[in-house]
Amino acid sequence: MAERPYTKADLDVLAQWDTPTICNGLEITSPERRAFGYTVEPMVCLYPKAKPIVGLARVGMIRSTEPPRGKVTDRADWYDYVAATDFPTIAVIQDIDGRIGYGAYWGEVQSTIHKALGSIGCVTNGSFRDLDMWAEGYQMVGGRIGPSHAYVHMVEFGRPVNIFGMQAGHDDVIHADLHGAVVVPADAVKKLPAAIELISRREKVILDVCRDPGFTPAKLRAALKRSAEIH
Repeated sequence: MAERPYTKADLDVLAQWDTPTICNGLEITSPERRAFGYTVEPMVCLYPKAKPIVGLARVGMIRSTEPPRGKVTDRADWYDYVAATDFPTIAVIQDIDGRIGYGAYWGEVQSTIHKALGSIGCVTNGSFRDLDMWAEGYQMVGGRIGPSHAYVHMVEFGRPVNIFGMQAGHDDVIHADLHGAVVVPADAVKKLPAAIELISRREKVILDVCRDPGFTPAKLRAALKRSAEIH
């Protein structure tokens, strides 16, 4: 297995925070990524009350509006690819059809298979179905819900994909919840807890003043100044 600057335990730590908080932390650890690396369109989350999922990206592309032209990617090869790591994985699937979500790759069968392979969820711009038969606990953050799989097939896998503006490649760390998803740079994984703790301390000064019955604009102004001085 590839050497990584983080452990599974480090990824588990990140799951205690929602995805917006992770994005906030990245503004400190990786300021150059402030305006990219995350989804920028509304998405449908199957388990909105579940804790965030954090895992390594397994990337692929699909189509569904017409039968495949030429050789089709063997799904068994994709399954081997998903399973080939001792870290939890997240399927990151880009629908590249002109009409995105025309056919659903994801449903009862795929959610059950991927859960068995050690995947903890999927992030896709495409559609999904079989909500009442879905593999329990397997998270889905997708583009839409639809009834049919039409001619859905995998075009290729292992190459970078783009999910509503989030560009992701093989083995990228993905953090996702009901808000959407973000790529966490490998060198930021261990830095994020301290960055988030700093943000929390800065925000607490402001929030405490705003929630106090004796709130005044003058107190807010003072709190904003104190917050900016926290390092």
